[in-house]
Amino acid sequence: MKTPEVDLSDCNMCGICFDLCPTTFQLNESGYIEVVHLDDYPEKDIDEAIKNCRGDCIYWAESG
Repeated sequence: MKTPEVDLSDCNMCGICFDLCPTTFQLNESGYIEVVHLDDYPEKDIDEAIKNCRGDCIYWAESG
């Protein structure tokens, strides 16, 4: 299964990811982007977030 990942070292906190895909990305208590654990990720929305990410820090990773 593919899961979205965020490389926080490249993230500039532009907010595009949670604007485009709020079910998958959120701000945590520390103010950093995190990926919400889901059984199934909305691939189309995440691909759009990857395409529009200003920090180029979102990517798909193979899990499991």
